[in-house]
Amino acid sequence: MLSNALARTVALVAGALVSGLTLAQKPYDGVEATVLTFTGPQIAEPLQRHAPEFEAKTGGKIKVVTVPFSDLYQQILTDGTTGTNSYQAWVFAPQWLADFVPAGIIEDVTQRVAANKDIQWNDIGTFFRDFSASYGGKTYTVPLDGDFQMVYYRTDVLQKLNLRPPQTWDDYLAIAKAANGKPLSADGKPIYGSCIAKKRNAQSYWMFTSILGGYVQSQGTKQGAFFDTTTMKPLVKNDAFAEALRVYKATTQYGPPDELNLDVGDTRGLFSSGRCALSVDWGDIGPLSVDPKTSKVKDKVGAVVLPGSRRVLDRASGKLVNCDAQRCPYAVNGVNRAPFAAFGGWSGGINAKADDKVKQMLFDFFAYMSAPAQSGKDVTIGVTGFNPYRTSHFKTLSNWISAGFSEAGAKNYLGAIEASLNSPNMILDLRIPKNQQYQQVVLDKALSQFLAGEINAQQTMDQIDAGWEEITNTEGRDAQLKAYRLTLSIDK
Repeated sequence: MLSNALARTVALVAGALVSGLTLAQKPYDGVEATVLTFTGPQIAEPLQRHAPEFEAKTGGKIKVVTVPFSDLYQQILTDGTTGTNSYQAWVFAPQWLADFVPAGIIEDVTQRVAANKDIQWNDIGTFFRDFSASYGGKTYTVPLDGDFQMVYYRTDVLQKLNLRPPQTWDDYLAIAKAANGKPLSADGKPIYGSCIAKKRNAQSYWMFTSILGGYVQSQGTKQGAFFDTTTMKPLVKNDAFAEALRVYKATTQYGPPDELNLDVGDTRGLFSSGRCALSVDWGDIGPLSVDPKTSKVKDKVGAVVLPGSRRVLDRASGKLVNCDAQRCPYAVNGVNRAPFAAFGGWSGGINAKADDKVKQMLFDFFAYMSAPAQSGKDVTIGVTGFNPYRTSHFKTLSNWISAGFSEAGAKNYLGAIEASLNSPNMILDLRIPKNQQYQQVVLDKALSQFLAGEINAQQTMDQIDAGWEEITNTEGRDAQLKAYRLTLSIDK
């Protein structure tokens, strides 16, 4: 038996060893940082949930601050370029790298990625590594989300109506019309035929481009859907854009009476509560539909690649012409579809002006969140707003089944995303300087005025065309054209 003195000595040594181990395991004790993102609950929720976990493991304290989506871009740019630097990192739209990188406000994390094995970088889908994380051959963000828009439909409603999932936007309207007002909700109340977020100063303009895509792009991703790739003239004043406006407005006839004021959180709630037959959205509805606390449509939801059109834009004449093998080489059964990589997926970026230790802590935080162990579960939880973006997310069905999906439901949901991701006619979101002004300012305003009846279709197209041309001319047509062609991989 040890003497009391020797026992105390052993205890002190053991305590010192434990203390040293604890300190070694917590490299960021006393280090604090603020991360800015948009008002949730989606996106902010997983950041807020994982921050205390990260602090417990590393000692680093992460504070999450949120602002409305309409303010996020300018808040980041102003804070970073004026030297205020209130935020040491941001979770934002990767399209904005086209403005943040030239402004010098975002940290190059290429070497940090190479040095971190836990992040399992090659497990992240190639598209998300290239589009969401990289700019000019360097890595600037850590992907936390993967975004494609799809159409969701109620399988039970379509079965009762003896209808198939929509292949074209005309099919979508026909289903919406047939379902609208029918007492097909779980409580016997009438349902809406279509629920699409159309609130101004939010994220609604992406839904319009999802409708437009199948009419305007048919020759593959490099053809582009926003501008002519030789003149940088907007692809706006034509019959394809006019037809997309018609469809977009027509869906409102079969939606909630206040649809023009609904954001994505509102329409997701309506769909998962059983009030909608159809919706256009990112991947969030899939996990929300199996949430036992809120969903009334578990095992009654299907997902499908965005519908398309049998007529596409002839860019020489501006007219819609029938699909044939030459005009629509990727058409299936005569329907041209153009899945839209809307937004690209929320990503974490670090302020280039932050202290070095803060930068490393923030990178480790984003790497922790993105690693398969955490992200593999987060993408199955509807409230996170995070959708699958890693190879392991698609292959590990057990996570989805544990979350409440049936095996068939998980395969349908993931299959629709994979089909979109692998489409040779996928539309890349706009990723040129001032893309936020093109879309979130000019496009969003005109679409909102059109839906409200303040301007007609021709005036809408004229307004968008003029607004986009003004931005292009201000930034320099040649420079914008070069950037646009680079994003489409036309030029290297």
